[in-house]
Amino acid sequence: MKAVHFGAGNIGRGFIGLLLHDAGYDVVFSDVNPELIDALQRADSYTVHEVGDGGNDLVVTGFSAVNSAEDEERLVAELATADVITTAVGPNVLRFIAPAIAKGLAARSDDLAPAAVMACENAIGATDTLRAHVEENAGADWRAIAQRAVFANTAVDRIVPTQAADAGIDVTVEAFHEWVVERTPFDDAEPTLPGAHFVDDLAPYIERKLFTVNTGHATTAYFGFLAGHEKVADAAADPRVHDKVRRVLEETSEYLVAVHGLKTDEQTAYREKILSRFTNEYLPDTVQRVGREPLRKLSRNERFIGPAAAIAERGDSPDALIDAIGAALQFHVADDAQSQEMAELLESLDAAEFTAQVTGLEPGHPLFDRICAEVAAVTRE
Repeated sequence: MKAVHFGAGNIGRGFIGLLLHDAGYDVVFSDVNPELIDALQRADSYTVHEVGDGGNDLVVTGFSAVNSAEDEERLVAELATADVITTAVGPNVLRFIAPAIAKGLAARSDDLAPAAVMACENAIGATDTLRAHVEENAGADWRAIAQRAVFANTAVDRIVPTQAADAGIDVTVEAFHEWVVERTPFDDAEPTLPGAHFVDDLAPYIERKLFTVNTGHATTAYFGFLAGHEKVADAAADPRVHDKVRRVLEETSEYLVAVHGLKTDEQTAYREKILSRFTNEYLPDTVQRVGREPLRKLSRNERFIGPAAAIAERGDSPDALIDAIGAALQFHVADDAQSQEMAELLESLDAAEFTAQVTGLEPGHPLFDRICAEVAAVTRE
């Protein structure tokens, strides 16, 4: 069995690539980073160091690597014979890998079973997004190509922090992980993935993860940044920060229970597990890394505006989430392009313009004026 995985970074090697290896696949890593690809091509193994309760050192072998920017011919050939195609490149990069996937599927023999295509990104419906980009690139060939792949959305969860400078291609990750895949597209022919959990309805799992893990992690980073903390674990252990994060996740938990019918006690236990994960002192993650790309995190369907807007639409007041959004607006660091862009937008746009452009909310939405007030408060400081 063969899997082509786009994105040979820390998440690709330390999470999806590891689980694909454990499932018995020969993994082909595709990336545009020449130094990383060279390092993978020279190596015959790397180690994933799981830290925290239940952690182990896991050795990954049987992989290869291809530079997708320099060797498209080989990449297309690998895609044409892959059983599984996965990604961990970031939602905004999916459109750039779609042309190669379209070419790979076009070159695929009809005698082969359809390839399982799964975008493992921190975004709702990421595989649907990838499919749309592939269809656009396929053009008139799409009808034939569509029969050669099964596109399934996923929800993924594993904290992979910034790595030590001397780590090489080894990766340090937390012991906890979760990979949930929608079952329906496969029509009872799911790929071999013992490390994944197949479900009939993915929506509750996607929102549970995004609005608990990602919302909580970013909230910890933004309030931790304002409190002067460098490490996420230290911020999470700060009672003042912890209280703010807990209140945010209590709001999102109440929403998730009400909308998706989750059991209150199970969601409470899940929330407490997530809060404890943030305090893992063995993960040397920083608030600046976790808080990066604030404009994306403040977009309409992301971890803050998404749940806050839904709560407001239900007639409730997401006060803690609005407080967290205010903290995100104050995240200004020199080495993050979006942080600098956000600062420029806060200076050049009025509150209503900024709110509409960044959050995607329209005037008249029950959350619009509350966000405008947060923006105005930040620009007055």
